[in-house]
Amino acid sequence: MAKPKPSSAGAKPTAAAPPVTVHSALVTYTSMLALLSLCPPFVILLWYTMVHADGSVVRTYEHLRDHGVLEGLKAIWPMPTLVAWKIIFGFGLFEAVLQLLLPGKRFEGPISPAGNVPVYKANGLQAYAVTLITYLGLWWFGIFNPAIVYDHLGEIYSALVFGSFVFCIFLYIKGHVFPSSSDSGSSGNVIIDFYWGMELYPRIGKYFDIKVFTNCRFGMMSWAVLAVTYCIKQYEMNGRVADSMLVNTALMLIYITKFFWWESGYWCTMDIAHDRGTQLYCRSK
Repeated sequence: MAKPKPSSAGAKPTAAAPPVTVHSALVTYTSMLALLSLCPPFVILLWYTMVHADGSVVRTYEHLRDHGVLEGLKAIWPMPTLVAWKIIFGFGLFEAVLQLLLPGKRFEGPISPAGNVPVYKANGLQAYAVTLITYLGLWWFGIFNPAIVYDHLGEIYSALVFGSFVFCIFLYIKGHVFPSSSDSGSSGNVIIDFYWGMELYPRIGKYFDIKVFTNCRFGMMSWAVLAVTYCIKQYEMNGRVADSMLVNTALMLIYITKFFWWESGYWCTMDIAHDRGTQLYCRSK
């Protein structure tokens, strides 16, 4: 993380002030707690609706009505499995290695409120190409069947729900104990700190940027991998891929390719330059 020279003699960068709300504390805490508590079960309900209820919201509603919301949700919530954890850690480790080792041009982000200049390695497009080629190659040569990912998708989502919560606790502690830069600090409120974050640019070591990993290399990359996975699963089930699936996958890959082509520009947007890295950020990705 590079530091620019002060614009005038004696001028020193100051840490960013905590966000100031323009509405009541009740609205603030209600909205934060609602997002933290409702988004995870919504993901599981959406997966259940598409996979086990034939896409019928009515059938999912009837299940919850007949069994009660809590018991109904408990009955359909898949437990994380060893296979799910292996898939998550394998994919995450692969993307982390690509993020660190693939060559790329040096890119400097916008100056932060505390006067820091984040430095990145712009190798997202290379990582995207290597990921898709490797994924398809593993399938083509019979080393790994991507249909396994689809078959264990519920357990993967469940593992990500629990894993992201633990990961955000780590980020919260890290922001208190060993922040990566002066763009950090507490608002004085545990709930707000956990939701909004402790650091603007959390990193592990000097080069591994956590926000780039969670959003770009894990989140956005998984969109492309999952789109390809659905095609492969349908091909193995039906012997062909439907035109609608091909169109959807093509549109998804065009969008994601554009994202990685422009990834360095994304590092200058509010997602990176304004939003801190914690529960709000990591779980949303």
